[in-house]
Amino acid sequence: MRSGRRVAIDVGTARIGVAVSDFHAILASGLVTIKRTTDPEATIDLITAAIAETEPIEIYVGLPIALSGSETASTKDALELARLLSKRMNVPVRMIDERMTTVTAASALRSSNRDSKSGRAVIDQIAATVILEQALSIERNQAGSPGVSVSDFDD
Repeated sequence: MRSGRRVAIDVGTARIGVAVSDFHAILASGLVTIKRTTDPEATIDLITAAIAETEPIEIYVGLPIALSGSETASTKDALELARLLSKRMNVPVRMIDERMTTVTAASALRSSNRDSKSGRAVIDQIAATVILEQALSIERNQAGSPGVSVSDFDD
């Protein structure tokens, strides 16, 4: 397994969750929840500022796909942000299927006895952490980069 920190991003319409791994890619933890702006470039500014000090070797963006496997408006939104992030950062940006991450994050939130109101601030970070844990697991088991490069998606 490669050494170096990885970042995962859960793109939502109101908030964006960000998680980061340790240098040895063993532990994933929530970093920050970013309030989304109406300007995609300004949102990318907020993301890059939040992750600048982590110096990631790879960034994973959750790819929301319907359970049927079809694309949704959220799929296109996540791809747009991933493309902008890829242009801004000098590291690979890869898309990770996130079909069940929100369900897993909500379950983890309920297990911690937090109500939905207080949980809003962290649920996106939890979802990003789930995406990152999934990516790290894939990398450990496949000995390669998980997901699909954002550059492999058509516009």
